[in-house]
Amino acid sequence: WAAGAAVAMRGSEPMPGYGQLLRRGYGSLAAAARGCADCGWELSRRTWAENAHLRWGEVLLCGLCALGWTVLRRAAARRVFRPFGEWCKLQPKDAAKMPESAWKLLFYTISWSYGCYLLFFTDYPFFYDPPSVFYDWKKGMDVPTDIAVAYLLQCSFYGHSIYATAYMDTWRKDSVVMLLHHVVALTLIAFSYAFRYHNVGILVLFLHDINDVQLEFTKLNVYFKHRGGVYHRLNDIISNIGCITFSVSWFWFRLYWFPLKVLYATCYSSLQSVPNIPFYFFFNALLLVLTLMNIYWFLYIVLFVAKVLMGQVHEVNDVREYDVEDSKKTTAAKKKESGLQLPSALKEGCVGRGGDMGSTSGLGEGKDAGYEK
Repeated sequence: WAAGAAVAMRGSEPMPGYGQLLRRGYGSLAAAARGCADCGWELSRRTWAENAHLRWGEVLLCGLCALGWTVLRRAAARRVFRPFGEWCKLQPKDAAKMPESAWKLLFYTISWSYGCYLLFFTDYPFFYDPPSVFYDWKKGMDVPTDIAVAYLLQCSFYGHSIYATAYMDTWRKDSVVMLLHHVVALTLIAFSYAFRYHNVGILVLFLHDINDVQLEFTKLNVYFKHRGGVYHRLNDIISNIGCITFSVSWFWFRLYWFPLKVLYATCYSSLQSVPNIPFYFFFNALLLVLTLMNIYWFLYIVLFVAKVLMGQVHEVNDVREYDVEDSKKTTAAKKKESGLQLPSALKEGCVGRGGDMGSTSGLGEGKDAGYEK
């Protein structure tokens, strides 16, 4: 809280509204585009050579840590999560999915807690005064050790997650989009470190990781509500509450705070502090792609809520996994349906995800559809 008190005493720029973000953000982007007379590959190559600071040793360390995450996950699943699922007598399908959620909950809880520590229990004012992320920026400036640790953890984990999504996780309907998300997140993390945009990077990670914590915790309660052949009402209630809080926090963190704190700072404030800030268009393009993915997944969340209000969903469950036989059964069932026809996306359920430089999805199921991360 020291950072918040310091900002309050010094005074900070009030957080803008959406209209101000659009006007100033678009104005800055348009002005920068008009003023870029020699934009192109040659300028990009020269800017990279002059401003990027990323040593091969750091890349190697990140790669080794990504390998370490993969080994650690396999060991944790084999020796801890799966035996615990068997001890709890989970249903076979839930027991197969539980280790993935338990692993992600463990990591995101640690990473988000560390982000809270950096933003609220140190002297960094970035959350309360987002434009400050670019104050005193200099190319090749030193990265504080505590922020460098956060970057190493996140960059290596997203490197691991690309492999895990393709070869370790349950394949879901949005897994291709999730792979794209991980690539965008990894690119943002690595390049923001190389160009010393680490201050804004910490803010982006904090605003995305909270949804993953909520999501995986909710999914675990979905898996544990039927165990030992007995229905456990408490887990069902927690999963429903988790579904609601996940939906609200998704909007608040990713579609309210993220654009008004991060995009405003990167599109507008960055040029006020550093007029010729390098790779301005590149980083803002990636952040806009991340925003579009957040909106894409939020639309599925809205469709899920609409389905709840229409009485089509009776319980929260995890049904994003793609199974060929189940898909054929669902298609056949759809042909037999009569009465009010819902949009196909609504029929499939609500899928949400994100991240990161983040990631997150959703939960939920009626008799034939659901919403999960």
